[in-house]
Amino acid sequence: MTDHKTGTREEWLAARLELLEAEKELTRRSDELARRRQELPWVRIDKAYRFETDEGTAFLADLFRGRSQLLTYHFMFGPEYTAGCPSCSTIADGFNGFAVHLANHDVTLSAVSRAPLAKLQTYKRRMGWTFPWASSLGADFTYSTYARGLDGLWGMYQWLDRAPKGRNETGVWWRRHDEYANQGTGAR
Repeated sequence: MTDHKTGTREEWLAARLELLEAEKELTRRSDELARRRQELPWVRIDKAYRFETDEGTAFLADLFRGRSQLLTYHFMFGPEYTAGCPSCSTIADGFNGFAVHLANHDVTLSAVSRAPLAKLQTYKRRMGWTFPWASSLGADFTYSTYARGLDGLWGMYQWLDRAPKGRNETGVWWRRHDEYANQGTGAR
């Protein structure tokens, strides 16, 4: 049994409309942050980064796949790993669904990891993913973000933030999608 406050439909609607204004303000702030991110100075890359892909050896320009924009997700999967990072795997579960939309908006989304290509391909098949994934094994192609820096990429969190109990976390609770006892959308 929950101890949550209850009220009338009118009280809920008034509180919801007040919350809507705060949500709209957050969206405006997020739009401003996106604008500032887009205004970051571009840096010319002269280094010839090499990758191994399903299509063979590629350079950074090849990862664009003919599009003018490239988003790389640095997926934590090192050469010694036996599987991809559970957090990165949770984020990547959504890539198949929207990569096609990005591609049709002149943006290629590609994951990059340091594991050998054969390991990436095996894991990609295990997870049922089809998005491009390149190996940077032996190269120094790196980028990092920390803690809440990726919040917007966790599709599940955007939904949980709208659920009655919110994130309701007490630690790391997620797993690779094929490691849950009851797979799919059924009960746990």
